[in-house]
Amino acid sequence: MNFIDKLNAAWKRNDSLLCVGLDPDTARFPAHLRDRPDGIVEFCKAIIDATADLACAFKPQIAYFAALGAEDQLEAICNYLRATYPHIPLILDAKRGDIGATAHQYAREAFDRYGADAVTVNPYMGFDSVEPYMAWKDRGVIVLCRTSNAGGSDLQFLDVGGQPLYQHVARLVAEKWNRNGQCALVVGATFPEELAQVRAIVGDMPLLVPGIGAQGGDIEATVKSGRTAAGAGMMINSSRAIIYAQPQGGEDFAAAARRVATETRDAINAHRG
Repeated sequence: MNFIDKLNAAWKRNDSLLCVGLDPDTARFPAHLRDRPDGIVEFCKAIIDATADLACAFKPQIAYFAALGAEDQLEAICNYLRATYPHIPLILDAKRGDIGATAHQYAREAFDRYGADAVTVNPYMGFDSVEPYMAWKDRGVIVLCRTSNAGGSDLQFLDVGGQPLYQHVARLVAEKWNRNGQCALVVGATFPEELAQVRAIVGDMPLLVPGIGAQGGDIEATVKSGRTAAGAGMMINSSRAIIYAQPQGGEDFAAAARRVATETRDAINAHRG
């Protein structure tokens, strides 16, 4: 089953557009896990088990692991996800962007080493920096388009032939790059008007939508702007608001994560139409 098929199945199976981000910060872990050598694995596994029936995807952010020299723990978490929840897409949030030969190595890292179903990539260096990922035709290539951070406007609103750059990227991916039907776009929840414009450009292409929860994106505006006619089409990501729902790092952190994930999934569903 390829990435798009798996994502479609997950939307239906769990009746969810919620993507749970895994951004492990050991300083925010409960005390009993903070100093354990396998603490990152155990923390993430507990979050995964608590939310797996509520999520359409899981998205580990590679920087949180690499900064701690914990790539082996990321591998263990990816292996756990594939073995225990093979029906839920695994998105590696890496935002890679480099020349073709280097991009091929990054693709091997994402798809062969970590076994990700999809990876986020940066289009700034053009098609030859993205094309190597497409050699894995069953995997997803999720291209940055309109990001949720305030500084994204520094470049993404530059005029390109009478349209802002982010719209040019959306058209480029939808009309030229998506040769194998494996592409998706990153569009932030913090800009619902731009989200609606991207949806109008790309049709039913999946959108990874960060920015709700800790970043303050409005769920109702996000869903109404980005949903497809079928009421799907989005992986709406929430990371810190879910995984650190227990702010004091108590031992019931997984139960707290499940509570917030349930509330978020249900709030999203209330506006799907």
